[in-house]
Amino acid sequence: MSPQKLRRRLQLSSDTVGLELQDSVRKFGLPPLADDTTEILVIGTMPSDLSLSKRQYYAHPSNDFWRLMGSVLNEEFGRLSYDNRVAALKRHRIGLWDIYHNCVRRGSLDCEIKVPELNDFTILRGIAPRLRLLCFNGKEAAKSEDKLDHLGYKTCVLPSSTGSKRKNSSERVRVWKCAIEKSSEWSAPHPLSQS
Repeated sequence: MSPQKLRRRLQLSSDTVGLELQDSVRKFGLPPLADDTTEILVIGTMPSDLSLSKRQYYAHPSNDFWRLMGSVLNEEFGRLSYDNRVAALKRHRIGLWDIYHNCVRRGSLDCEIKVPELNDFTILRGIAPRLRLLCFNGKEAAKSEDKLDHLGYKTCVLPSSTGSKRKNSSERVRVWKCAIEKSSEWSAPHPLSQS
C-alpha cells in the first residue's frame, strides 16, 4: 500500500472515531452506596441512561439485578420502593458502585463505552472499613479487576444481571448466592495493606 493510501486510510479511521465520540456524551456515574456496615460491594460498569436520570442503581426494567438479589437474599424487591430496596441491601451488608466514574457512551450499552475513567476505589477504606469482597457484575465490569488487586480485597466475577443472560437464570442465582454466602469466610483486608 502506498504511503498516500495508508495516510488516507488512517485519516478515515481517525474521522470515524471522532464522529463516534461526537455522537456520544460523557456520562458520570452514581456515588457509592456503601457505609461502615458494608462487607460486600457489587460493582457494575456504568449505570444505564434511565438509572442516571432517576439517580438509581439498576433502574432499567430489562436488568434483572433486583429480581436476582431478591432470589439470592429471599427478599421481595419487586414490591419495594428504591429506597427500601437499598435499605434491604444494607441490612444484608451489601453495597453498590460501578467500575467507571465516567465515560463517553452513546446510549446505555456497555459495548458503547469509550474513554472510561475508573472510580477511586481507595476511598472505600474510609467509607466501608469492613468491606471484604468485591463482586463484579459481569465480565465487562471485571475487565478492571487487576487494577484493584493492590487494595487487598477478595474478588469474584459473577454472571451479569443483564436481561440478555436470562436463559441461565437458575445458574445465575446459584453462583450469586454462593459468592455472597461464602463471603462470610473472608476477613476484611488489614488497613496497613493499603498501597
